Amino acid sequence: MSTNKRVNDKSAKTVLPAAVRKKFEELQERLEVRFENVSLLYNAFTHSSYVNEHRGKKYSDNERLEFLGDAVLELAVSQYLFATEPNKTEGELTKLRAAIVCEPSLVTFSTELNFGEYILLGKGEELTGGRTRPALLADVFEAFIGALYLDQGFDVSIDFLERTVFPKIGLGAFSHVMDYKSRLQEIVQQTNHGQLNYRIVEESGPAHAKKFLTYVQLGETKLGEGVGRSKKEAEQEAARQAIQQLLDEHKKEES
Repeated sequence: MSTNKRVNDKSAKTVLPAAVRKKFEELQERLEVRFENVSLLYNAFTHSSYVNEHRGKKYSDNERLEFLGDAVLELAVSQYLFATEPNKTEGELTKLRAAIVCEPSLVTFSTELNFGEYILLGKGEELTGGRTRPALLADVFEAFIGALYLDQGFDVSIDFLERTVFPKIGLGAFSHVMDYKSRLQEIVQQTNHGQLNYRIVEESGPAHAKKFLTYVQLGETKLGEGVGRSKKEAEQEAARQAIQQLLDEHKKEES
């Protein structure tokens, strides 16, 4: 039972064609989420262009749910970072949270969940590539979180994010806003007991334009390599590649 019945939900009670409803049934099964008020789910994926082409029917777009989902997502991510990053300052936490809830990240979440396949679009928006438009995909992810919150409450929303978003934070998917070497060290300390080593394997170029090739290894295992105009730059790039490799391996284990 939803823990948010006190929220005044004015979403339209949407009735869609049987084939569309079946797709949303499949989506719920895949996401392991079951909506009590399935109209909220429909609304989360309904673009304003679809509503404009079906004015005689009780459809509402996802803009209000997007507004709510943005707030829910920011609170959920803030709570997660506060609990898991005790050594980061307020400024560092704010910067990391901003990277997680920014549009490019939301587009990635939405794309990985194949949300674009389910968006209800008007014909014009469909023909102009709306289904893959970044802003639209980001909005749909936020709207889905808002719908889930209204229907199932904050705890279930957190459960969903723990399966889809939070693992990426732990594995450094957003470490582009941080020091790659420091983040890689944190990941290794959480998951392994080996020693990280950076090794310069090649220097090339004239003195005024040197290039350094560096490997980062965990014990005897190479995790990444990087090229830079300085040793520090090469090490940072090697650490970035290592983080990406660990993230890719984690994805394979989950699939």
